Amino acid sequence: MFYEIRFHICTLFSACARVANGHAKEIGRKLLDQMPKHSHNNNVLLTSALNMLMKFGDVENAENIFQMMKKKDVIAYGAMMKGYVENNMYEKTLDLFEQLPFPLHNVGYTIIFNACAQLLNDRAKQIGRKLLQQMPKTFYNNNIILTSAIDMLMKFGDVKNAENLF
Repeated sequence: MFYEIRFHICTLFSACARVANGHAKEIGRKLLDQMPKHSHNNNVLLTSALNMLMKFGDVENAENIFQMMKKKDVIAYGAMMKGYVENNMYEKTLDLFEQLPFPLHNVGYTIIFNACAQLLNDRAKQIGRKLLQQMPKTFYNNNIILTSAIDMLMKFGDVKNAENLF
């Protein structure tokens, strides 16, 4: 039964995040406030909640949920980094990336390349280039990752390497 309840709560969080108007925010926050305490150990539920809060622009409460998570997984880190990017908090995206205790997954590369492309500072250029050099060869077949890497390199003014990726 808890699985069904968790599924419905995640679905509601997702719907609220997609709509993200005043009424959806009210429902989402109320649902979050009424969430049973035992569900605070459930990464799927908490990640869904932090994603919703990030869509609302409520970064502080999303960060609180992220910190509450006892065993953060790659999905939680990805949701948090994506939320930072969506809220134009690119430095925080890179800060969290540098704390990542495990390798990036495929979506993570796109998130970090996009953050680096927006920042365009020395740190972003260093991280973006290093990440591209260390990227597993299997990801070179992923058009979404390659497109974000090419976009990043073009914004860095590195036309030659962008063309080589293309």
